[in-house]
Amino acid sequence: MGDVTSGTQRSGTGRTRAIDELASLARPLGRFLRTRAAEVVTGIALLATVLGLLAVAGAAVDDHAISSNPGYAQAEVLDGSTFARTVVRFTVASGETVVPEHGVFYPSELEVGQSVAVEYDLGNPELVRVAGSSALGEAGLLGLALVAVWAVLGPLALWLRRRRG
Repeated sequence: MGDVTSGTQRSGTGRTRAIDELASLARPLGRFLRTRAAEVVTGIALLATVLGLLAVAGAAVDDHAISSNPGYAQAEVLDGSTFARTVVRFTVASGETVVPEHGVFYPSELEVGQSVAVEYDLGNPELVRVAGSSALGEAGLLGLALVAVWAVLGPLALWLRRRRG
């Protein structure tokens, strides 16, 4: 009942069983991961590092844009804020009310209804940060997170490499 040419078993209707096909596809991946686990772990740590550095660089570019053409306002923290985004509303010099789509940069312990001083880019009021905050302050926290990533994944990669022989 087996197909001698492909090495897979066929059911009574002549169709290849899906589980056998999936297993034949996964087997080479499993072998690769067993032989290259140390490199995969190191790659994950490197990817986290690069993404972290890009995040700090992007924040620094936004900070530079705000610092180059600053506007100042009082903003109200709105309902609908989440851990990832703090929604604020403020009025720019022209009298227009702005609610930045991506929220305010560097929110720290802000609560709904609270009034907070903000700095924004006069040319693009969507770029807004809490007054006195900068990417440099957030870089320290990110640096600690990357140290933790390497503290866990670095020794794991070394252990996997030694184990491989």
